[in-house]
Amino acid sequence: MKALIFHIGPDRYALRLGAVLRVLPLLELKQLPLAPAGVAGLLDLHGVPVPVVDLCQLAGLAPAPEHYDTRIVIVDYHAPDGAAHPLGLLAQRVRGVAEVAAQALRDSGVAAAPFLGQVASDADGIVQLVELAQLLPAALRAALFQRRDGQP
Repeated sequence: MKALIFHIGPDRYALRLGAVLRVLPLLELKQLPLAPAGVAGLLDLHGVPVPVVDLCQLAGLAPAPEHYDTRIVIVDYHAPDGAAHPLGLLAQRVRGVAEVAAQALRDSGVAAAPFLGQVASDADGIVQLVELAQLLPAALRAALFQRRDGQP
């Protein structure tokens, strides 16, 4: 399985490449006063407003540092109701695409953040999958993706 490799804090994580729409350099985001914790801001993607969440903050860490390899990963996020939304993920130390052997994936054995999936080991250590379907808590999802009638 092809995956985009990046870091949250000191550890390596991966997103299935099929969910990644594009990877952008770190751009200036529109700040959203009183936005929920974890919301980094809003990105204008060809006239479409795209909310951006900070993966470090969602993981309970300090905000992602602004380094040369910090990126905004645009993914196709599918809400539990089936609606698809573009979502930006602020990710640090994006390393690129790598092959993660499906047969090497194992359950971690530790109940941690609900968005943390299976793990695999390679020459660089352990890499853990981020499961997009479980990434956003219900309250954050409702704040980010309001329906046109104002209902979550």
